[in-house]
Amino acid sequence: MARRKFQEEPDNHERWLISYADFITLLFAFFVVMYAISSVNEGKYQILSNALGSVFGAPQVISRDTPDGALSPAQLSAQIANRKREQAIKRERANLATIARDLRKTLAPMLGEGKLRVTQNARGVSVEINASELFAPGEAKFNQNADQALKLVASLLKDDTHLIQVEGHTDNVPINTPLFASNWELSSARASSVVRLFVENGVPAARLTAVGHAANNPVANNDEAEGRARNRRVEITVLTSVPDPALMKASQ
Repeated sequence: MARRKFQEEPDNHERWLISYADFITLLFAFFVVMYAISSVNEGKYQILSNALGSVFGAPQVISRDTPDGALSPAQLSAQIANRKREQAIKRERANLATIARDLRKTLAPMLGEGKLRVTQNARGVSVEINASELFAPGEAKFNQNADQALKLVASLLKDDTHLIQVEGHTDNVPINTPLFASNWELSSARASSVVRLFVENGVPAARLTAVGHAANNPVANNDEAEGRARNRRVEITVLTSVPDPALMKASQ
């Protein structure tokens, strides 16, 4: 039986075009994906870029201009932080407004007589009490029944979490007694007396601070008797935990 002859196929020198076409297609798809990711999310673009950098060499951060209307990760983080801060300021403003309302309601009789003031400012909520309602001239011990208003304030604030600063103020008339060598000692002692009363009535000591200002922060003219009486005062301030830029700007 005659042996069948097989005809050899000639070599195809254009087979490389198939591999080349596949390579071009993959490369095109790669750049399409890169463009789609970068135009949608800047963060994903940088993550992918860093991953490719770690594969083909040393890791690196690729930076580029963000598309119009898109936010960079830093800008997005700052925007989120600003929104959180605005929400915190709004909550804190409402909390302090509630404290101020409760204080005004509880101290309404003394407010009506002009013996004290309750105000909300950039620092927080402040209760200003005329020193003559609490102490005898040149003294830091409470007058009889004068501490009743302070006990009411303490009962309202003892379960709160805000820090409290008690400040003593005097007029500019010098004092020099066996107990107090100057208005510095007198104002500090009066503030300390209020702090001690608060602690005795349930306010945690860690939340309290006593400060004496002597005659350095007058609110009225010391040249007049009425102004000096106004300057002799004790201020109890419930300090805000989130400063409000709007109130701070208004107080400047």
